[in-house]
Amino acid sequence: MSSALANGLAGAGGGIIAQIITYPLQTVNTRQQTERVARQGCDSRGSALFQILQVVRSEGLSGLYSGLKPSLLGTAVSQGVYYYFYQLFKNRAEAIASANKKRGRGDGSVGMLSWLVVAALAGSLNVLLTNPIWCLVTRMQTHTQAERKIVEAKRETLLKEASQNVLSAISLEVQLAELDSSKPHPYGTFQAAWEVYNESGVRGFWKGVIPALIMVSNPSIQFMIYESLSKRLRTKRAAKKNITAFEVFVIGAIAKLGATVCTYPLLVVKSRLQAKQEISGNVSLRYSGTVDAIIKMIRYEGFRSFYQGMRTKIVQSVFAASVLFMVKEELVKVYAIMSNKSMVNI
Repeated sequence: MSSALANGLAGAGGGIIAQIITYPLQTVNTRQQTERVARQGCDSRGSALFQILQVVRSEGLSGLYSGLKPSLLGTAVSQGVYYYFYQLFKNRAEAIASANKKRGRGDGSVGMLSWLVVAALAGSLNVLLTNPIWCLVTRMQTHTQAERKIVEAKRETLLKEASQNVLSAISLEVQLAELDSSKPHPYGTFQAAWEVYNESGVRGFWKGVIPALIMVSNPSIQFMIYESLSKRLRTKRAAKKNITAFEVFVIGAIAKLGATVCTYPLLVVKSRLQAKQEISGNVSLRYSGTVDAIIKMIRYEGFRSFYQGMRTKIVQSVFAASVLFMVKEELVKVYAIMSNKSMVNI
């Protein structure tokens, strides 16, 4: 097995474990990002803990894991694809750096800019291949939220008609009772895919791909920080090349924190584009594309809307990245040990 394939499989395994552990936070964070009404001031109801309890109370524990199956598939495919191509490009960059050293240029190590390019190339391929999966995950995570807004819009319409004497009091009472008794329709992966296709056709599965491609800078920044810190740590302990799992955990957390703070606004825009658009007749709640979403968010909600749910995302992404790096490195070490044993036996 090649080192690129081994890293790809290790990355997929680490990604799945991290995803399962942090998925409830991810669900809540996606709902925070796609909330189209800006909250005024500080409200405890917007906290992650409050929203987790609210979801459990109204939808049960299963509500926190909406879209988990396609998410696990997406994580496995995404991490596998990313780490596979990352390792391929990394090997190439190291070979070029080594060749340059022989020519008397450089010290043979890969520079920060090269790490950035390597991560960007791997990330771009990953986004183009996996965007449809994440589009479905976003739909499933925000489906109940969208259904609730549709019910609220219908209620407002009925009350408005009643105030204008278009509806009688008895008719209003009956229709409100029907509205209150209505339950969300079953919504799985197939229903989400069918909804996306009916709305926008095949291209609908690539909604949000532009901010997602720009967000390639997130893992690029993340891996640039990670590789630089791990390289510096290894240099300080030449006699002991391997760094501990805990040190990998800490380095991964620092790397992800820096990347998340830089690119979070793009993540909010992507989530809003992928979520259900036809929530009501309000044009400010519907986006035709990336630029339209950015303009409307600034106009109707202000710049604060670009950072909705950021605290939740930092906790979720930093912890997930730390677990991912730690598990991946341990799996790679196991592979290296097994490979060495098989070589000795030969």
